[in-house]
Amino acid sequence: MQLLISCNGDVRCIYDEALPLRELGRVSIARGSHVEPTEEGNWTADLSPVNGPMLGPFESRIAALAAEHAWLSQNWLEAASRI
Repeated sequence: MQLLISCNGDVRCIYDEALPLRELGRVSIARGSHVEPTEEGNWTADLSPVNGPMLGPFESRIAALAAEHAWLSQNWLEAASRI
């Protein structure tokens, strides 16, 4: 799990239950995407909650989740580190 800590002490990450985040302080969790099935039985990752694209379709949910995580890591988490 990658944690991005700003100069003022705020922590940003892609949510994962690998670490007990509440031990870091007050937690604010916001949805970053919607991974949903399509009518055709495929999967998409809608990243509009973070002003991102619609990814997919993917043949499996796990593939959609992997693409979601990769996009969030590169475009949302790492982009915040460059601000």
